This record gives sequence, structure tokens and C-alpha cells, in this order.
Amino acid sequence: MYIEQGYKGLHEGWRYVVGVIAVFFGWQFIGGIPLVIALISKSGLDSLVTTPSGMSELLGANVFLFLMLLAFVFGILFLFIFVKYVHKQSFKSLTTSREKIDWKRIIFAFSLWSIVSILFILLDIYLSPDDYVLNFKFEKFLILAAIAIALIPIQTSMEEYFMRGYVMQGLGIAVKNKWIPLIVTSSVFGLLHIFNPEVQKLGYGILVFYIGTGFFLGIMTLMDEGLELALGFHAANNLTAALLVTADWTAFTTDSIYRDVSDPVLGWDVLVPVFIVFPILLFIFSKKYKWTDWKGRLFGKVMSKEEFLAVENGNPSEV
Repeated sequence: MYIEQGYKGLHEGWRYVVGVIAVFFGWQFIGGIPLVIALISKSGLDSLVTTPSGMSELLGANVFLFLMLLAFVFGILFLFIFVKYVHKQSFKSLTTSREKIDWKRIIFAFSLWSIVSILFILLDIYLSPDDYVLNFKFEKFLILAAIAIALIPIQTSMEEYFMRGYVMQGLGIAVKNKWIPLIVTSSVFGLLHIFNPEVQKLGYGILVFYIGTGFFLGIMTLMDEGLELALGFHAANNLTAALLVTADWTAFTTDSIYRDVSDPVLGWDVLVPVFIVFPILLFIFSKKYKWTDWKGRLFGKVMSKEEFLAVENGNPSEV
């Protein structure tokens, strides 16, 4: 009953509408001020229309990464403050339907996807060595590691708490079913990446990967009745990408260990994660955590507040 956890706070529709606007304001506008000031002071107003790789070159990769990720700190602060003081909802109920947050789930998902991601990257380097150059610079990498380890989990957590936490709970309570929140949050999550430099380089077909990833994370959240697995997976995905390999045309242009110098093309590697790897991961998670009733958890109805409170109070006969 993850979506129904929203009933543990004030859940009128207007609160969610104002909340979405407030979080976007804190994330995109307030959070973006330090980066804008740095760019203008460095190279004037023209720098504001520079590509991410150009901004990275202008400010230095580590400085740009820090300022870009700093925006997510403001975003998650605005979200948590709004949830606490406007919705009167607890951090725990925004995270999970369990009695307490399951950190073992976060660690397992993080560890599993870190290992898989590293193996995929190393395999690609082995099979296509001409596509990569060693980019390791000890001092710059140490700074990168400190920034990435401190801020990337905040960035990914902000996206998860906002899309598959706050918006999914609010939308589910409004429409009283689970499939509309799953479709909407997954699609919006993917489409929010439309301004990424990867889309400009590879075309709109890459959105299949982003939207597919959104559905994978959404299914995982609904089936597991909490955000823990999604939090761990998302942090591992972005952290390994930032530390191990980067390219001039990606959102994360960092002082990583390797640099991809190949001419990117949209190919099978976009479809394999969505249609092969992610289903395998869902199977692994389902066996480990004994998921059942896929139809009910993904397409079933969301209880009314009265029904939810009856179950919570140990009176399921009243449902």
C-alpha cells in the first residue's frame, strides 16, 4: 500500500499542484542561481546558451558538476520542507509502506547494479578499445569522487522522491488506481531528459531508454511497496557512469577514468537494457523479495482513505 501512504498526510489536490510548482522553483530556479552566476562571471551572458560540455570546459569539469548537482540539493530541500509542513507527512511514509526504511534493500540494489554496470562498461572497453582513451588524472579524479559520492545520491534521490514518491502518491490518490500514476510518472521522467545533450546527439529514439528506465523504476516501486530499491539502483547507475566513463556529448562530462571518443550512434545498446536487462533484474528482485499479485499491485485500485485506515487499524472486514 505504498501509494496509500499519502493518506498519512494532508492530501488535497491543490497541495500537490502547489508542491510540484514549489519543487520545480527550488530545483530549477533557486538551485540554478550559483551555476548562472559562475557562468556569467566567467564569460558573460553568452555562456548561458553554451552546451553542457562547453560549460564544463569553461568552468572546469569538477566545478561544473558540483554546481549542476547543487541544484538538486535545493530541489530535495524544497520537497522535504513542503511535504513536512504543508502535507504534514513523514519522511518514512514518503519512502516506504514498511514499518521502517529498509536500508538493506537500498544497499542490495546499489551493489547489484554497480557490479552489473561496471562489468558492462569494462566489457565494452575490452571489445572496442579504440572507442576509449584513458582519462585518469589522480588529483582531479579524487575531487570528482568526493563530489560524486556526496552529491549524486542526492540528485538521484531527489528524482525518485519527487517522481515515484510525491507525484505517484498524489496522482494515485486523485485517480484511485495504480496504472495511471505508473504510466504518467514513467513517461514524464523519461521526457524530462529531452533536454539532455544525449538526445541532441542521438535523436529522440534515446527517449525509449529513459522512458523504459522510468517504467522499470516505477514497476519496482509499486511491486516492492517502497522506494528503497529504486533509490539504490538509480544512485548506482549515475555514480558508476560519472566515475568510470564520460563523453563530450553526455549530461555528465566529468574527469572520469575513461573517456568515450567514439562517434555515437543509436543502436541495439539502447534496447538491451530496457527489454532484456531490466526484466531480468525485476525477476531477481521478485524472487528475492517474494513479490506476488503483479496485476493487483500494478493495475489495481487505490483504497479510499476510510478503507486504508480500516486496514491500518487492523479491521480489514470494514474494507
